[in-house]
Amino acid sequence: MQGQLDMEGALTARDRVGIQDFVLLEETTEVAFISNLKKRYSKDLIYTYIGTLLVSVNPYKELDIYNKKQMDTYMGVNFFELPPHIYALADNAYHTMLTEFNNHFILISGESGAGKTEASKKILQFYAVSCPSTTLMSTVRDKMLMSNPVLEAFGNAKTLKNNNSSRFGKYMDIQFDSQGDAVGGHILNYLLEKSRVVHQNHGERNFHIFYQLVEGASDNLLQQLGLERDCQHYNYLTQGECATVPSINDKNDWKSVKNALQVIEFDEINTKYLFEVVASVLHLGNVQFDTGNKDQALLNDNTELQWVSKLLGVDAQSLQEELTFRKIEAKWEQVLSPFTTDHAIYARDALAKAIYGQTFTWLVHRINESTENKDASQKTVIGLLDIYGFEVFYVNSFEQFCINYCNEKLQQLFIQLTLKAEQEEYEAEGIEWETVQFFNNKIICDLVEEKHRGIISLLDEECLRPGDATDLTFLERLEEKMGNHPHFVTHRLADINTRRTLERGDFRLLHYAGEVTYCVVGFLDKNNDLLYRNIKDLMCQSKNAIVSECFSNMDRGNKRRPETVATQFKSSLLKLTEMLVAKQAWYIRCLKSNESKQPGQFDEALIRHQVKYLGLMEHLRVRRAGFAYRRKYEDFLKRYKPLCPATWPHWRGFPSDGVEVLVQHLGYLPDEYKMGRTKIFIRHPRTLYATEDAYERCKHELATRLQAKYKGYKAKGEFRKQKEAATKIESCWRGTQARKEREKREWAIKVIKKFINGYLNRGEAKTTDNSEYLAFVRQGYLNRLRGNLPKTVLDKTTWLTPPSVVKETSEILRKLHYRLMVRKYVRGLTPQRKAQLQMKLVTSTIFKGNKDSYPQSVPQPFLDTRISDQEINPKVLQMIRNERIKYSVPVIKYDRNGFKPRPRQLILTQTAAYLIEESKVKQRLPYTSLKGISVSNLTDGIIVLHNSSENPKQKGDLVIQCDHLYEFLTKLCIIANKQNAVQIVQGSIKIEIQAGKESAVNFSTGQEPMVYKAKNGHLTVVATRARVR
Repeated sequence: MQGQLDMEGALTARDRVGIQDFVLLEETTEVAFISNLKKRYSKDLIYTYIGTLLVSVNPYKELDIYNKKQMDTYMGVNFFELPPHIYALADNAYHTMLTEFNNHFILISGESGAGKTEASKKILQFYAVSCPSTTLMSTVRDKMLMSNPVLEAFGNAKTLKNNNSSRFGKYMDIQFDSQGDAVGGHILNYLLEKSRVVHQNHGERNFHIFYQLVEGASDNLLQQLGLERDCQHYNYLTQGECATVPSINDKNDWKSVKNALQVIEFDEINTKYLFEVVASVLHLGNVQFDTGNKDQALLNDNTELQWVSKLLGVDAQSLQEELTFRKIEAKWEQVLSPFTTDHAIYARDALAKAIYGQTFTWLVHRINESTENKDASQKTVIGLLDIYGFEVFYVNSFEQFCINYCNEKLQQLFIQLTLKAEQEEYEAEGIEWETVQFFNNKIICDLVEEKHRGIISLLDEECLRPGDATDLTFLERLEEKMGNHPHFVTHRLADINTRRTLERGDFRLLHYAGEVTYCVVGFLDKNNDLLYRNIKDLMCQSKNAIVSECFSNMDRGNKRRPETVATQFKSSLLKLTEMLVAKQAWYIRCLKSNESKQPGQFDEALIRHQVKYLGLMEHLRVRRAGFAYRRKYEDFLKRYKPLCPATWPHWRGFPSDGVEVLVQHLGYLPDEYKMGRTKIFIRHPRTLYATEDAYERCKHELATRLQAKYKGYKAKGEFRKQKEAATKIESCWRGTQARKEREKREWAIKVIKKFINGYLNRGEAKTTDNSEYLAFVRQGYLNRLRGNLPKTVLDKTTWLTPPSVVKETSEILRKLHYRLMVRKYVRGLTPQRKAQLQMKLVTSTIFKGNKDSYPQSVPQPFLDTRISDQEINPKVLQMIRNERIKYSVPVIKYDRNGFKPRPRQLILTQTAAYLIEESKVKQRLPYTSLKGISVSNLTDGIIVLHNSSENPKQKGDLVIQCDHLYEFLTKLCIIANKQNAVQIVQGSIKIEIQAGKESAVNFSTGQEPMVYKAKNGHLTVVATRARVR
């Protein structure tokens, strides 16, 4: 079966993987739209079309659909011939540009975390592979690709919704010559979120470059910049309380940025200046102020300011003065007015934002210089617009207002361009255009941008108004001017129910995507974005070339107040829309599948929200206005001609006439289709589905007929060939076989000769005569060895005996193999097993080869104790409560007078051994008094503990019998550190009953084990003979 289906062929799989083009949905409802999206997402089909618009759902996992093979598959293929893919859209835009020699742009939109940046990277990577390549073109493509890591480092940050969120808008033009070679590029940036430099919300980070510098830079560079390798040390990096993110590797990203700067041809001096600017912002954030007399701001510590002045190349005293005083120009002189602490902090933060914002603009300019096309001949371009998506947060501020205004403008442009393209196609085909009902968001755009009456104009007026203008007075002006606007509401203007959802400092706009509530706090400050003129003048004197260039380019000679941020953004957005209108548009709409960034999760509520604010249903309705499906006559006839006898197998007339005959045969009703100049238009998807189902049935019938005809033709041809070939085969076969046999024998003779020569010379050094034989011997030995390797460490005998030529190799392999087995065994040991083995080692050291019953004790595990605390009398526990019990075991104690056996408990503590009879302590034997331990070399369990008995009243040696002799003595030796005190004797052990009085324990072997007092008064122990294993 064909690996990849074309668009029409995939209709047969629509119940399994959904519809590849939403235009072909039977029902154009939101429920059907999302259901189709979910069905495809569940099969990892993340791309779906709406006509030529591409819908992309972020899978939050790696998919094997972006390799070189996939790129080759989609190169030069018709847009609808293969399943939806971002490569199909990129390739179609590229080839349309080459064919029509006009300019195009691809608009990539979606909310933060939907995959816009990744989509733009995939398009750039596709063009890097698909476009013709020369050394010059490869250099240009490398620079364009490597601009991404640099711009992401300086313009992206972790937000609550995305760990790599673009905090600026980016439009990149890729310039192509007439041959389709990429010869240059140019980037425009919009509205960098400079406020992030000085403030981050909880759970968010500053721009990546700050963390990359602190974590990834060399110790030498950090020392030169006065930085420490600790993000917690810098106020501008700790406000979000998430300086470290598991999914972000700042060290590796730092290496990528350094490499990218080299590819873009940043020299060492500019790179040094650039990092000094970044470091100066971090130091500036640590500059603190105290409050002096009359609320005057005083510098807390001069250290950080000294670093700022050094890195920026300005005078430290002048910088301190500019941050704590404001210069007021009188008629003939300048007056210094001291700042309050709040004003000083504002000036510090404004300087940090200005430095970073200007440096980012400079960086984009330098990248443009690096990728600039020097050839003045005419070029065509494909633009990539990676712009912020519609943003709705819990608290929406000035940045969200600008971003959402941008989306309103782009949505307006999007609908206009889509309607225009549809209308032009209908007019070109001579099909009557039917008016499409859609939400015209011009009313919202006017509400924001209208001259003298829009929100931006009122915001600018309030910023310029003398007196105490505040955010709340701005809100009052909005209420005064826009109180009756249907898309604007505030707490004061709202009804009772709506008022509950609004704070007094909020206003709400009804965007095309839904309602968004904005908090006016900070609107005036962020719109002004003012930097005191005296600070600008100081920055122009900077010895840092980047800083001086950035601030010198600012219009310092003009005394007029600079344009506000909103007005600048409005103007740049107007220029952008004018530029986009002049190009042919392609669209990619990116969707987040879930908020938790988990693969396989499809959050329908979240998807529904994004489908709404991206205007996908609006676009679908425009595409479905009138006719859902259109195809050129040639393509339609080529596919469906088997359905009509008059058109099968070949139609001799015009394609349009053939299509007319075909649809009449299929029974299309007049209102179900229209015939254009070059295309057929089908109104309903169900009509196409019925045609496609009929085609599937027809294919099977045709296949059967073709198969029968082909088999008959093939059989006749085969019979003729076989008859002609039979004679030739018979005559040639014997000669061929004889020649083969001769060749085989000649070959065999050569091989045997070589083998014999090699065998005869096997003992000599490697020569041409024996090299193959020696290689055969080595290979044969290694193959045998592979199947006969020892399985355990104890197996020392099964290693194969090697031939002399591989003896050294065999010995090395044997050592490596045993080391590997030992390593595996050791790594598999549990802590408990390790402790057991350590004790067994002590036991082995003392008894191995010395006592007959030792081999039988080896497999028996040692226990922590043989008597639990519950089995010990509480009175005894109370008496020895100050000493920790290490081990307890039941024993039989033999009296010193008469050797009468008595059952006892023996308890080992940290300092002494206790002999217990029920609730009495019969003897306490401190380890310091234990001068020796004696056992026999036989299989008995008798132990003699020799006690120092200098005092006649002191008890003598202790004779006990223990069933767990090895366990007890090992524990005793470890606890009392008496490994060297154990003596294993033969025949007899002398014991001291008390001071000056001795006796003995005699040992012998017999059939049955016995312990008794002999006539000579000694204790006699009869042990059985050890079983030989």
